[in-house]
Amino acid sequence: MEEDLNPYEIAKQQFYNAASRLNLPEWMPDYLIRPNRETLVEFPIRMDNGRVQRFVGYRMQHNKARGPYKGGIRYSPEVNREEVKALSSWMTWKTALVDVPFGGAKGGVVCNPRELSLIELEHLTKRYTFEIADIIGPDIDIPAPDYGTNQQVMAWMMDAYQMILGGRSARAVVTGKPIDLGGSYGREEATGKGIAIITREVIRQLELNPENLTAIIQGYGNVGSNTAKFLSELGIKIIGVSDAFGAIHNENGLDLLHVNQHISKNKTLKDYPKAEKIEPKEFLLEMATDILVPAALENQITAKNAERTKARIIVEGANGPTTPMADKILLDKGAYIIPDILANAGGVTVSYFEWVQNKREERWEKKRVFQNLEKKMCSAYAAVADSAQINDTDLRTAAYMIAITRVARATQLKGIFP
Repeated sequence: MEEDLNPYEIAKQQFYNAASRLNLPEWMPDYLIRPNRETLVEFPIRMDNGRVQRFVGYRMQHNKARGPYKGGIRYSPEVNREEVKALSSWMTWKTALVDVPFGGAKGGVVCNPRELSLIELEHLTKRYTFEIADIIGPDIDIPAPDYGTNQQVMAWMMDAYQMILGGRSARAVVTGKPIDLGGSYGREEATGKGIAIITREVIRQLELNPENLTAIIQGYGNVGSNTAKFLSELGIKIIGVSDAFGAIHNENGLDLLHVNQHISKNKTLKDYPKAEKIEPKEFLLEMATDILVPAALENQITAKNAERTKARIIVEGANGPTTPMADKILLDKGAYIIPDILANAGGVTVSYFEWVQNKREERWEKKRVFQNLEKKMCSAYAAVADSAQINDTDLRTAAYMIAITRVARATQLKGIFP
C-alpha cells in the first residue's frame, strides 16, 4: 500500500524511474541511491529542571562525488533514519540539478523544539554539534537550517564547532547564519524567492497572466510566507494558507500584511479573523486554485487525495510532498508538477553563495545574490523543460535524469579508489 511507504522508498522509486532511462553502468544505480555514510548519535542534556534527558540525532551523508556534503538540520519528533536518508538523497539531486558543487546530506535530532527552552535548545545544539564534529567542516559537510531550526541554531552550531577547533574561525562550516556572523543577504528569503522565480517561468511558458491566477500555500513558515510574498508581487492572488495549527481561506485574496501581523502576535494562524477557517486543514489541498504550493512536509498529496486536488500547477515547496501514485494521478489529470529538487532549490543555491562569500571573506549585496539566484533557477528550469520535451516525459523524471547524469559522470571521472 502506498500509505505504508516511508520517504526513502518514495525517493528510491523516483530515482529508479529516471535512472532506468539512462545508460548507466550496471553497478551504478544501486551505488548512487545508497548513502555513503550514516551516523547515529545519542547524548544526554541536563534540562532546566535538573533532570537529564537522552536525545537521538542523525547525520546522513549521501554523496560527495561533486563536492562537500550539504544539507539541513531538522528538529522534530518525527525525525527518523528513513526520513533523513530520503532527504539526503533529494539534496544530492537538487545540488546537481542547479549545478552547485555540493553533494547531499541531511541531519536531525528527535525532539520538539516548541517544548524546549532557549537554553535547552542551545545545549542540545552544541552537544549535537560536538557529537558530529569529526564528520562536518567547511570542506567536508556544511549543515544549514531546516524544519524546526533557524539562524540562531546555525549560530550555535558554528560557535560549538569553532570552540572544538580551539577558537579558530570557521564561518563556512554552516550556512543560513545570522548576517552579523557571516550569513548572506537574501538567505532567509531564498527558498521562497526561488519558488516564485520558477512559478513565473512556468506561467510564461504556459502563456498565462499572473494577475488572473490564484494560489494556495500549504505551510506558512519561512518558506511558505516568503513564497506568498514573492508570488503576490507577481500579481498572483493568495487565497489560502495553512500552518501546523490550522488553515484559512478567502476567495477574494488574503491580506498578507494582516496575516503576518497576526502570526507575529499569536505565533500561529489559529483564530485569524479575516478569513474562513478550514477544518480539517488538509482540505486546503483540495480547494479550487490555479497554483498549489505544498510547502510543509513530505507525503501530503497522496493517492487518497490526488484525485480531489484541483490545481493546474503544483510547485513543490517542501521536500517529497507528492507520492509516486499521486504523481501518476495528477499527471493523468493534466497537472503541471514542478518537482521539489527544482522548485525549492533556491535555499541551497544561496547557501552556496554564502559559503563562497565566507571562503573569500566577501559580502555580497542582496541585489547581487538575487541576480545570481535568478540565473541559476532560470537555467535549471530551462534545462528541465527541454529535457522533458526531448525525452517525452514529465518534469520530475526529466529533472532526475539531468541530476543523476551529472553525479554519475563525476563518479566515473573520479574512478574507483584505490
